[in-house]
Amino acid sequence: MRIIRLLKILRVSARFGLDEFFLGHERVRGLRAVLNPLLFWRRIDSPRGVRLRLALETLGPIFVKFGQMLSTRRDLVPPDIADELARLQDQVPPFASEQVAATLRRVYGRPLDTVFASFEPGPVASASVAQVHLATLPGGTEVAVKVLRPGIDVVIANDVALLHMGATLLELLWSDGRRLKPHEVVAEFARHLEDELDLMREASNASQLRRNFAGSPLLLVPEVHWDYCSNEVMVMQRMHGTPVSQVAELRAQGVDIPRLARSGVEIFFTQVFRDGFFHADMHPGNIFVTPQGQYIALDFGIMGTLTEVDKNYLAQNFLAFFRRDYRRVAEVHIESGWAPRETRVDEFEAAIRAVCEPIFDKPLKEISFGKLLLRLFQTSRRFNMEIQPQLVLLQKTLLNIEGLGRELDPELDLWRTAKPYLERWMDEQVGWRAAARAVRLEAPGWAKTLPELPRLLHRALSEDRLGGVARALERLAEENARRNRLLAALLALLAGALALLTASLF
Repeated sequence: MRIIRLLKILRVSARFGLDEFFLGHERVRGLRAVLNPLLFWRRIDSPRGVRLRLALETLGPIFVKFGQMLSTRRDLVPPDIADELARLQDQVPPFASEQVAATLRRVYGRPLDTVFASFEPGPVASASVAQVHLATLPGGTEVAVKVLRPGIDVVIANDVALLHMGATLLELLWSDGRRLKPHEVVAEFARHLEDELDLMREASNASQLRRNFAGSPLLLVPEVHWDYCSNEVMVMQRMHGTPVSQVAELRAQGVDIPRLARSGVEIFFTQVFRDGFFHADMHPGNIFVTPQGQYIALDFGIMGTLTEVDKNYLAQNFLAFFRRDYRRVAEVHIESGWAPRETRVDEFEAAIRAVCEPIFDKPLKEISFGKLLLRLFQTSRRFNMEIQPQLVLLQKTLLNIEGLGRELDPELDLWRTAKPYLERWMDEQVGWRAAARAVRLEAPGWAKTLPELPRLLHRALSEDRLGGVARALERLAEENARRNRLLAALLALLAGALALLTASLF
């Protein structure tokens, strides 16, 4: 099976001229004279980025997903290739309704008509890993049923193994191969796919996001019906809304589009800085809008997380950007360890200013965050910055936010919209509010620990090593006796007390 797949990959690579990426290296220059006559039949007249995109689309959904992920790693991929890979669309033909029914019968252990009151055999959405069907529970509740593609785990395992083979070739044949860390990139891609293959994990992600935004006027998240969920099937509340990309229809429903755009920014920063848990696949196909102007989030297979330390440094970075305090941006990068300690702050500050200053005071329609990120990555490479894995999904989400913002309101000023929210968040993290919250959170722990201190001290003194403490204090008393009689007496008294206490415990 893997051999057949490898042969197909080689055939598609030859068809689209992907050998250019390898045969251009001096180590295999001799192979060009051998292979070129064998490839006389092909005609190459497109740029390499276009050919790579078409090849990935031909190879199937897993390679499309890999290309999508590569498009976000502009620190590793040349600009022309990254721009072209960003155009990849994951449009996959659905699998047969008979296979859907077979999976559901196996998961539930009973006929389909005894599980659901009604079930639509035709899917409403189909992607590389799963597809979604509409159904009704016996009580009349409308639900969406997400079913994993049969055998997709084997397909993914084979394709990931072949991607690792390609990574090895890249390291051997390309001078920059090791610097680009291709095996780490493939491993990162495999981790994301592994998460998407477990629909119980996706269901838990949805449940967590719903809990985070319970009662929110900005975002709705479907309820998970846990009794019907498994690793291969996820059943959740059916949501009614209009795809966010259908702006004309939203306007016809009376939705305030500029307000909707601002709400999207607030939702994003709330997820990142309040919760440290954010939807990392926010393309228009995963977002609906109600007639009341509320967002509806769908598809929770890819979620990002941030630690408190990451959130703090990110917030400081954003605020410094908004205030055009580029020196503080440089200092935060160094303090966080994102930039090497030996980095000169003044040089780093000047480089960041050159990247960011041109974008301010412009509406969103005149700003390309893709180009901004590209220039920032180029700057980071110049200063030997290491890419932070926990921020890769955040970068991808920012690019999605850019596309969403452009579609809704090209005049949106992202900076001006986000700044008040970030300032309010930072105000809650420092000062008396933060201290009061820390006391409130830690008080239950203190109340439990304080009464236990005598018992903990008793246990500590019961250990053999504290006998050594007493003897050390005795020796110290002897050494200081000549210099300070009073101090010696005090130390001897303390040493004697510890020795007696230790003896009594044993």
